[in-house]
Amino acid sequence: MSFKYPVYIPLLVGNEKKYVNECLDSTWISSKGKFVDLFENRFSEYTGNPHSISVCNGTLALYLAMLGLDIKAGDEVIVPTFTYIASVNCINYVGATPVFVDSLKNNLQADPEDVEKKITKKTKAIICVHLYGHPCDTEALRKIADKHGVYLIEDCAEALGSRIKGKHVGNAGDIATYSFFGNKTVTTGEGGMVTALNKTLSNKMRKIKSQGLQGDIEYWHDVVGHNFRMTNIQAAIGFAQMEKIDEILQKKRQIAEWYNKYLDQSYLKLLFEDDGVVNSFWMCTITLDDKVNRAELRKFLAECSIETRPGFYPAHTMPMYKHLADEKAFEIANKLAASSLNLPSYPALAESDIKYISENINQFCNKGTKAA
Repeated sequence: MSFKYPVYIPLLVGNEKKYVNECLDSTWISSKGKFVDLFENRFSEYTGNPHSISVCNGTLALYLAMLGLDIKAGDEVIVPTFTYIASVNCINYVGATPVFVDSLKNNLQADPEDVEKKITKKTKAIICVHLYGHPCDTEALRKIADKHGVYLIEDCAEALGSRIKGKHVGNAGDIATYSFFGNKTVTTGEGGMVTALNKTLSNKMRKIKSQGLQGDIEYWHDVVGHNFRMTNIQAAIGFAQMEKIDEILQKKRQIAEWYNKYLDQSYLKLLFEDDGVVNSFWMCTITLDDKVNRAELRKFLAECSIETRPGFYPAHTMPMYKHLADEKAFEIANKLAASSLNLPSYPALAESDIKYISENINQFCNKGTKAA
């Protein structure tokens, strides 16, 4: 089904075609070529993290983080249950055990108090996910990680452009990961990035992602590695996107402000931003009052040619992980998952579009009819 107002459309109005054509003309279309370095360097400049390692998707970025920190069978990794499944699957890939934590009702992020409660002698790392673009409380999580001698990994897949006290997310953790899927703020079609403050750790992960190549001896591999490399074509698109990132983020913030202006929040709450943080507003997200039937609202909006997306199912309720926790545990996460809704959030939306979408939501919540 096609929609007049889909949830997301990437903004491709810069040098994307020019740079891709340059790759084609040069024949450097694989993982070697100037755009890989240009993209990584620009990403480091923007995020303030000195070491950026491009990979072919965001899921493998998380997997590379696991490998870089030597997380393995017998280890436990704490992760929010209310998140996209890749944040959990990466733990499973290395044979470790996910330990789920609940969320905070006000901002949908991992609850630091629950994180501390779940620390055991087996805990190796904490993964915090900056869900839908709103930053987690990394200050509290960093203190917990340091107190117990465990790693902190920031899953920033949805949070490029988000900041805490003026500092870009990803700089509190030992490692941060990003995604450049087609619906992300910056896209390469498929793609990801891993950042680390520690040069030794960064070099280790760069080696792992490139088949374990030693570097100074051609075709000599001294560790078992993988091919997680990003192509020059992907990087060309990403570099062009980074040239427009401030414009993209400003447009997305304006969209969130329009939703805040036009939505009647008597029956819902728009996730905006806590004091001291900057939300990138990757997805403008609402949580609905108990009186509002989300399935019926989605059906109604679809009839208005408005696409929506439900919140993520809690990972602990899924078949491969339900043995790890009671399905009724994590009361807040369960409720958020059942009541949250992502609205159209793409940069090309105009104020009149947001007004139309909001008015139809308001009409439904007030038991009215489709807005004109």
